[in-house]
Amino acid sequence: MLTVLGALLIGLSLGLLGSGGSILTVPVLVYLVGESGKTAIVESLAIVGLIALVGAAPHLKKRCIDGRAVLLFGGPGLLGTSLGTLLSHQMPAALQLLIFAAVMLIAAVRMFQPMSGPSSNEPRPWWQVALAGMGVGVLTGVVGVGGGFLILPALVLLLGLSMARAVGTSLVIIALNSALGFLLHTAGQNTTLHWPVIGLIAGIGILGSLLGSQLSGFFSPLMLRRSFAGFLVLLGSYILITSLPHALQGTAQHAAVVAPVSPSIPSTTVTLR
Repeated sequence: MLTVLGALLIGLSLGLLGSGGSILTVPVLVYLVGESGKTAIVESLAIVGLIALVGAAPHLKKRCIDGRAVLLFGGPGLLGTSLGTLLSHQMPAALQLLIFAAVMLIAAVRMFQPMSGPSSNEPRPWWQVALAGMGVGVLTGVVGVGGGFLILPALVLLLGLSMARAVGTSLVIIALNSALGFLLHTAGQNTTLHWPVIGLIAGIGILGSLLGSQLSGFFSPLMLRRSFAGFLVLLGSYILITSLPHALQGTAQHAAVVAPVSPSIPSTTVTLR
């Protein structure tokens, strides 16, 4: 029952806010389903990708997706996802959850602020857009979040997209990054995934996002964002507090293993004649 409620919250937040729902997927899998941190990150990519793909379909039908933005932002994002996935294989799960908690707190800070409109200045240079896309991709590969809370403002402020086009474009980029991250995490890895759990959370999340999009007109967007931000602060702080001791312990153990061992110098007896 708690898993169903968590999946519904993921979908509702996506439908009501247009972003932020995927950041709840890993905590739902770890704390409600009982998955390990590594498995939760891989399964989160599958769930987030499925929800984003279904959510992008109506925007594609309305032609509210900017192909140029997908190439400029999403192309480098795929490279970043590849790099992030490689990095994640070298990290202990506790460190990944620690980074995830920091991401949640950053997302909360951004959501406390009202979403700005398109920038009145000229669009930023392509390399700035590419770097932003690569950064989001690295985040996707390392901690399994879609990064919509970063993609949306980047598309609006860096490329000057309207909010309607930014939401649809963001969903396409999230689906691409999540799909690549999932494939790279599972390729050659002996990871046991629980597909019934993935299907259940993704299905309820999709229904919740459709319901949330219908209810969004009844609430103040700023009030919704700030309420969700407050929830992220509480959840992110809890994950931070519970993961920090394990991350520090894992780092200390790793340092002990790789620390160079001084060779023993045999004692020499010198006889004077």
